[in-house]
Amino acid sequence: MGLPFGRVRKKMRAGEKMMSWPQVQNAAIPLNDMLDRLTVHSLDNVRTAAQTLHETALCIGNFRTAACTNIASKEPMVDGKGAILATEIFGWSEASEGWWDRPRLALTSPLTLACRYESEPFWCNKSGIHTQQYNPHLAALDLTNFSERAMTEVAIVVPIHLPYGQIGAVSFNPIGSHRTDLSHEFSLYGEILGVYARKFICSYVRVMQAQRWICDDVRLSKREIECLRWAAVGKTDGEIATILSRSCATIRFHIHNAAQKLNAVNRSQAVFKAGQLGFLGAVN
Repeated sequence: MGLPFGRVRKKMRAGEKMMSWPQVQNAAIPLNDMLDRLTVHSLDNVRTAAQTLHETALCIGNFRTAACTNIASKEPMVDGKGAILATEIFGWSEASEGWWDRPRLALTSPLTLACRYESEPFWCNKSGIHTQQYNPHLAALDLTNFSERAMTEVAIVVPIHLPYGQIGAVSFNPIGSHRTDLSHEFSLYGEILGVYARKFICSYVRVMQAQRWICDDVRLSKREIECLRWAAVGKTDGEIATILSRSCATIRFHIHNAAQKLNAVNRSQAVFKAGQLGFLGAVN
């Protein structure tokens, strides 16, 4: 599914005021208790954990929450009975707000693209994608027609990089259309929203995850990793043999062994799975 961003049309109730950060801090429960409330322990408490995240975002910034566990998947987050959390808990009830039904968001939204290049929380609007530390990849992203492509004017976004290369994300969208600059809110509680979002998404994935597709306790040798790293940058067995001063047969032997350990059917899948498990690092 695409990254969950939608236009926020709901307004605060008459006379209702957004809680200031000092008020939030004074009313806050201990962090360990809060994280426990946000943790999905089983199918039975998916809704209560989601409700905690929803109410917390409303309390500290009048934000509406949108969450997904995999920006490359069309499957929405659901509770133990299969009800979609976006509509049941997070309040995305209007037909035009169904971001989870728009799989092209993962390919076209600048926010989805940003989550592929950034692992820390950021806030964004049409003027740029703003992080605590400069990221040249984000600075190079095309923000043309930002609001149409991202389905929001502004948001605080938390990318969540999970095992096996899966990327989840949570966005916090201000209710009402008057806010287009979240620099102040981001400086105050961007990091804590990141902690909360990661706890919720990571625990949800652990409970909901399907059967593992990689063998447990995979241990590759130094030489196997070395061969796979060179394969990952496009080198042939012959080229790797020349680089490592080994025979082609030896290179094939190491890659074959690695493929068996990774339960891979061929060389390409062995490289892919090794990368998913972090054996290859950042391959240039």
